[in-house]
Amino acid sequence: MRVTLPLPAAVAVAVLLGVGVTALADLALLAPAALAIGVALAFGAVVLLIGSGTPDATSTVHRTLVAPIALVLSVVTGLLVAAVLDWWLIEPVAYAFGALAGALAALGLYRRLSTTLALAFAAVGAAGVLALVVTAVVLWGSGVDALHAFSRMVEFGTRPDSLVTIVNNGTTFYLSAVAVAIGFKMKLFNIGVDGQYRLAALLAAAVGGAFVLPPVIHQTVIIVVAVAVGGFWAGIAGYLKVTRGVSEVISTIMLNAIATGITAYLLNTNRLAVKISENNIGTKPIAESGWVPGIPAGFMGSGRPIFGLVLLAVGVGVGYWFMLNRTRFGFELRATGQSGTAAQASGIDVKRMVFISMVISGMVAGLVGMPQLLGQSHYYALDFPVGLGFTGIAIALLGRNHPVGIAFAAIFWAFLDQSAQILDIDGIPKEIAVVTQATIVLTVVVVYEVVHRWGRRYQQQQVGKELARAEVASS
Repeated sequence: MRVTLPLPAAVAVAVLLGVGVTALADLALLAPAALAIGVALAFGAVVLLIGSGTPDATSTVHRTLVAPIALVLSVVTGLLVAAVLDWWLIEPVAYAFGALAGALAALGLYRRLSTTLALAFAAVGAAGVLALVVTAVVLWGSGVDALHAFSRMVEFGTRPDSLVTIVNNGTTFYLSAVAVAIGFKMKLFNIGVDGQYRLAALLAAAVGGAFVLPPVIHQTVIIVVAVAVGGFWAGIAGYLKVTRGVSEVISTIMLNAIATGITAYLLNTNRLAVKISENNIGTKPIAESGWVPGIPAGFMGSGRPIFGLVLLAVGVGVGYWFMLNRTRFGFELRATGQSGTAAQASGIDVKRMVFISMVISGMVAGLVGMPQLLGQSHYYALDFPVGLGFTGIAIALLGRNHPVGIAFAAIFWAFLDQSAQILDIDGIPKEIAVVTQATIVLTVVVVYEVVHRWGRRYQQQQVGKELARAEVASS
């Protein structure tokens, strides 16, 4: 039975219950367990006092699926907020704020989480469980204790220095995945991100090392060169597609090979390179005026800085979301991706959209190497990171081309890469992380397809019910 209360009063009850129970339970239990109990009780208060605001709130599917998923997400939100705040505040205060965040998340999620979105979260969870099971089977088949391997990965991956590395690697992964996702939204497969970012990083590093400019101007020039080169290189594939009908998959793969050859040709001591060390050559180092200062991570207990251009990645994500959902271009992009024929019939210039989308994808790809170039190495050399473009494809698929989903996927991917480093010390092949990454991408694709079909059938049923109610009401 639901007790009717004004919304502000119900919210206050849920928040006080979550924070108060967490504070009291923290006296006898571990802080994470106390927070989980507090947020769960706050969620129960939301269910009883406020209820859901979604149109299908009374359906069986909503009651059996949305509520558990909203509860889990609320608890996870509270734990993440508490874990971050614990770097600055004492534990009781950090977890009290975490409980507050979890209680507010419970309110928003239970009232607004749609069945379709809940299905998407369920798909990710199911894919993650399946990937862990497959990885565990592979480990046990190899004579390795899977629980020991997983616990070592978690322990090593959550160390302060590892967390900084995860954020830094996740930044580059995120930029790469967004570049791929822009093409995916148009049903374009930009396989050429790898060549686009490497060529862009090389030429941007060469320009940055050739001049000494005032700070801000220097960094801006380097980034603009990278964006221009990446957009130009991807634009070649877009031009070939709209004028000659050449598949972007084939052209971008070929352009990757050409970019590799051009990079090898230019990265020579007779051209753009200088000797960096006994076994390494690279472009002339960028002057300090062109560096982007890192964000000190002493609050995390790490001596390594976080890439300053992590803020650039955030800006790209926000811009990507805004473009897709708040601009006419984004609407036309999504419409063309859904059906090029229908888009053309409605007056959209499909060829123009294809070309511009490829250019924008390449421009974002040009940014992929910037966090590493301006934040750490300060020159492009033989040991510059490679393969980030192909990693971006997997992360874009895992994140379902959504800016927030891609962010979580990029951090997860970076976590697996970093945490697997400890396995070598224990005599466990670190390639097990690759098994997990590949399995979770495959399972996400399969599970999402199943969920998508089920969700479409569910929506059709809901529409049928609404039409039936309308006919009864009119008769």
